[in-house]
Amino acid sequence: MGTRQVGSARVVLRRTGLFAVAAGASLALLAGPAASSGAQVTRGELHPFSAATASEQSIGGRAQMVRTADGKTKVSIHVTGLAPGQSYDSHVHAGSCAVNAGGGGHYFFGAPVPDGDGPLADEIWPGPVTANRGGVGNGNTIVGATAGPTAASVVIHRSGPAPNKIACADLT
Repeated sequence: MGTRQVGSARVVLRRTGLFAVAAGASLALLAGPAASSGAQVTRGELHPFSAATASEQSIGGRAQMVRTADGKTKVSIHVTGLAPGQSYDSHVHAGSCAVNAGGGGHYFFGAPVPDGDGPLADEIWPGPVTANRGGVGNGNTIVGATAGPTAASVVIHRSGPAPNKIACADLT
């Protein structure tokens, strides 16, 4: 057990097989102070893509993006229904889930950004996430630039060849 400062709140963390409560609290706390500071908050529910296997059709959860007033972008995800112990990539994508189901790509800033992800440090990756024994995975990242309006969804990928996009959340 430990504590962590999240915004102006202190959260008590307990070591259990389920971290969903802490993750949910983190997403809720992230929205509160951000909304009052002039930040833009977008969020959405994760839904499986048609490329998801039968066992992946139960994937759910949520994603949230905060474009802060001081020029940063924070992205958090909470994913349920994953295979225990497996790792999954997650990236902010350009366009909606409908666009990404048909082959849309990652969101790029166009130049490297502080704490950016990807080979050129110009992307936003709130993962990879590794599912715990209960099939729950959480991820987050903060990059030192404000994502543009085309940064509109978060996609979860399984390892392996395409098609490997298994779930998506539209950020609205």
